[in-house]
Amino acid sequence: MSTLFAGLFDDAAIFPPGNVPMAEAVAAHRARQGSPLVGPFVCSLARFDELASCTGGAPLRVSLVLPGPVDALPAAGGVEIVAVEGPSLGRGALTTYVEIPCVEVTATRVAALREAGLRLKIRTGGVRADAFPRERELAGAIWAAVRGGLAFKLTAGLHDPIRHRDPVTGFEHHGFLNVLLATARALQGYEIERALADQDGDRVAAAVAGIDDVLAKAVRHHFISFGTCSIDEPAAGLRRYGLISEAAL
Repeated sequence: MSTLFAGLFDDAAIFPPGNVPMAEAVAAHRARQGSPLVGPFVCSLARFDELASCTGGAPLRVSLVLPGPVDALPAAGGVEIVAVEGPSLGRGALTTYVEIPCVEVTATRVAALREAGLRLKIRTGGVRADAFPRERELAGAIWAAVRGGLAFKLTAGLHDPIRHRDPVTGFEHHGFLNVLLATARALQGYEIERALADQDGDRVAAAVAGIDDVLAKAVRHHFISFGTCSIDEPAAGLRRYGLISEAAL
């Protein structure tokens, strides 16, 4: 499997619109723990006790979503917090993603995060149309992160590999393959916005398949992962374009 897809999907099954019950989500995550596609289980601080009551066996790797700075992180047997994410967070002992609105991701903000040893989190969807950044806005944020040497993750609205308009809501969704390609283009210095805007799935998939190992490692050095409330949907998208085998998940 390509380096481009290893650990790309952070399991946010308990978050909207999935809203999978905690026990069911944890069981499904444990069943997938051997998959090279799946990253940590994402849980909010408010539901940590509920998560802890569902664990058993090998420690569950968790990325904990915080509402803001906290004095101390919770602890429980069967839970290994490997990262934290949220607004206005400072440097700690763990990998930390600071959520910033896409339009506020500037070279200055990126430099401040990098100097503090922090990473960037960008929201790319939600329940309103204005929660989805435009191609130009996301392209600018990716360019700033890559130019500034900063790692980032995305969250929301990225179940499908290709940019598309949702037939029910009418919202324009970014595609995660588009983002991978746009990150590669940022490293190469051209056509970032065009890569994000392309809705031709075969063309985007072919361009992603053409990324060599050296560039793939550089892409994933920056674009770490994205949170998705469905693991099956993005994995099915990769299979649909022949980018992973049936056995990959």
